[in-house]
Amino acid sequence: MPEGATFTGIEFAVGTSLRAVPTLALVDGGIGLLDTTRRTFRLDGARWETPGPDDAEALVESLVRAGIVVRDLLLVEVLRGHRPAVSVRTVERRFRAATGLTQGTIRQIERARTAAQLLAAGDPAADVVAKLDYFDEPHLARALRSYVGRTIRQLREGAGGAIALDLDQRLTS
Repeated sequence: MPEGATFTGIEFAVGTSLRAVPTLALVDGGIGLLDTTRRTFRLDGARWETPGPDDAEALVESLVRAGIVVRDLLLVEVLRGHRPAVSVRTVERRFRAATGLTQGTIRQIERARTAAQLLAAGDPAADVVAKLDYFDEPHLARALRSYVGRTIRQLREGAGGAIALDLDQRLTS
């Protein structure tokens, strides 16, 4: 990353994707937006203003209205606990297409994020292991390193940089 660069991150709910960008290109990676300036960027053939923290929601609303940001409503229903009238294989295929991940991986990520939130709030590791059905503390530690990028100690101390743990937004955004 260039020195002195600033970033605004937007976290979308599971099942939300950019119509013009292959989802698999974004998993554990990203894309460079061509023709980007300090104030604007180009996406799907149109120029957009680069948002700041206070106007990111307006940008997302504009992208949704333009059909650039889309959400798979089947996945929304599955995530809410409903059983759709399609095969399990179809659901899995739709999860992969919309997220680049399997439904099982998404569950593991959500469980690790919940664990991180509990640990950051001061819950003992042994309680988190029992509450979230991890096999033992090393299993919890591996999940945290893999999916959250933090250790138990870093979460307790608030160390390791910024991390988004607001789970209340994942199904409503």
